[in-house]
Amino acid sequence: MASDGASSSIYTLTHEELPGEADACSQPEQHGDDNNSNSNDTRQLPAGATVETVFFTVKGEKETHHVEHVDDGRAASFSSIDFSEEPTETIVAWEENDAENPYNWPSLTKARILATSVMLILNSTMGSALPSNAIPFIAAEWGVTDRFQKVLPISVYLIGYVMGPILWGPLSEQYGRKRLSVGTFALFSLSTLACALAPTWSSFLGFRLLAGVFASAPLAVVTGIIADIYNDPRIRGRSMGIFMVSTVFGPLLAPIISGFCATSIGWRWAFWIALIYAGTTMLALLFMPETFSPVLLLRRARSLRLANPHSTSRIIAPHELEAKTPKQLVTVVLTRPVRMLLFEPIVNTSCAYLALCYAIFYMSFEAYPIIFQGVYHLTPGLCGLAYLSIGAGSLLALPVFFLYDNILSRARQRNASWTYQEEYRRLPLACIGGPMFVISLFWLGWTSREDVHMVIPLLAGIPFGLGFMCVFQALLNYLTDAYEIFAASAHAASSTTRSLLATVLPLAAGPMFGALGISGACSVLGGVSLLMCVVPFFFLWQGDRIRANSGFCIALRERKEEMVRRVEEQHARERLNLERQSRIQKKITGESWATSGSSDEEGERCKLGGLKDKEAPVGVLERIEESASESGSGSGSASSEPVPVVVLVEDIVVKQDV
Repeated sequence: MASDGASSSIYTLTHEELPGEADACSQPEQHGDDNNSNSNDTRQLPAGATVETVFFTVKGEKETHHVEHVDDGRAASFSSIDFSEEPTETIVAWEENDAENPYNWPSLTKARILATSVMLILNSTMGSALPSNAIPFIAAEWGVTDRFQKVLPISVYLIGYVMGPILWGPLSEQYGRKRLSVGTFALFSLSTLACALAPTWSSFLGFRLLAGVFASAPLAVVTGIIADIYNDPRIRGRSMGIFMVSTVFGPLLAPIISGFCATSIGWRWAFWIALIYAGTTMLALLFMPETFSPVLLLRRARSLRLANPHSTSRIIAPHELEAKTPKQLVTVVLTRPVRMLLFEPIVNTSCAYLALCYAIFYMSFEAYPIIFQGVYHLTPGLCGLAYLSIGAGSLLALPVFFLYDNILSRARQRNASWTYQEEYRRLPLACIGGPMFVISLFWLGWTSREDVHMVIPLLAGIPFGLGFMCVFQALLNYLTDAYEIFAASAHAASSTTRSLLATVLPLAAGPMFGALGISGACSVLGGVSLLMCVVPFFFLWQGDRIRANSGFCIALRERKEEMVRRVEEQHARERLNLERQSRIQKKITGESWATSGSSDEEGERCKLGGLKDKEAPVGVLERIEESASESGSGSGSASSEPVPVVVLVEDIVVKQDV
């Protein structure tokens, strides 16, 4: 075959198989000891043959690239280049503008998630006050006459609010928002059904307790959902405002429903109506996507591992870097709200103020019947309508909030220095709402008399609702911004403490109003609220220092820095690997050899080597410089120069003169 008498046989060199890999061709002839594959060796090849060889040896997690060079008519020099690398971890993270990142979801999708979250909140909070105007009818059916027992249908529900968030907030940060929301809401719906069918007073109270436990999940989780999907603090703050309005409107709608149902079609129908609404909410919830980024990244990591089972790099999600032992779940995850409540000044101070406002709000469900039924002799249904003044004040809080948001935005455009302090983004609203809340309590107490028209104390509900909403919006947004991924735990601590006080304080409403009178009781509540309204002013003064020394805020900053560091290291490793591969290719191919061309050429070369249509092994770098036909064309005669032909034998490329 050689025009100049050179040997035409194919010389077979050693091929070391990857563990478990079947031969693509016939078993090659073995030369030397496999254990010394990395050592230099010399073998004599037939004259006229030149060899360019690359093959890999994989032992454990290390990879060695062997390079063999043979010059025409000389001995083959076998050398090895250690291209080994310790096993690496590929941390899955969001790419820029990643479509699967909840921050980058379409606005319509986010709006649908927010609407579903509001529906969850309305179910939860409406259930809390659902028996309020029906309690006389419920107690009459089962012969309950004790004044303290009549308060229990609302109080035991709020006890569930105390118990639930300690579990639901941290668990949503561990297992995701949707899975927990679907499970708890299904159990809440069943508990509501049980209340509608309850045969006795004690069973009714038991089902109310269970309903409260499961209804507390949205209060702890929805704030986390809002933080999951809205990265812009401005949009997130407005969404929190909508969330807060829904927390107020639920309890305000409940007395209207129960009042009219109890006097017309029966008190049980109040729970049937609530159950029908819960069914529509469940349909929306089932179609809501998961929003918690750590869980979404975990799913992506699992999908990548399934798609790349033989990857030498360990693909993991940030969520998997955290321990998942039962001990860690109990000592770290479930205790997080308690630790935040005990050791975080921002959390415990905010919780104290929010708990007072929340307890007074629920105390109004005992105070309004005393005032408007006792003093002004309204029916239960009409008394329920009195709560709409509080609802009107709550709605007014939204334009106030948006107005301040625009003021803040314009100030930032002017680069006003005060706008870059976290506390000024949220807390000025609480500085306005706190005094309004205090004024409304004195207003209600001092005007609730028979010689004053009922509209005057009724109008006190407007500053009450406005102040209540401003305080809640500001402090809850502040907690969300300060603790971000730990926001659900911070809100769980807040929900637990305010529900605890809201459970206890209404029990004292009857005795307190009986002993002190309407004016005296409202004055006591107003005085305590006056003392607590200094909290947002204190945060404006010292909030940045408190956050700088906060253990959770420090951990949050370190977590962000660690993720940035890991991503940078991963990118650096990828760049280093590319550089190493480039150097290896240059060492192997030199100036005359380049990376293979089209896929058709690769398939033809595989056929020449007996690999048929199989893809050539990774790492084999060769090309046909010239084909025989191309070399002969142009002059119409055979070329006087030898034409190199590439023949694949296993991973070996042998160039021979034909």
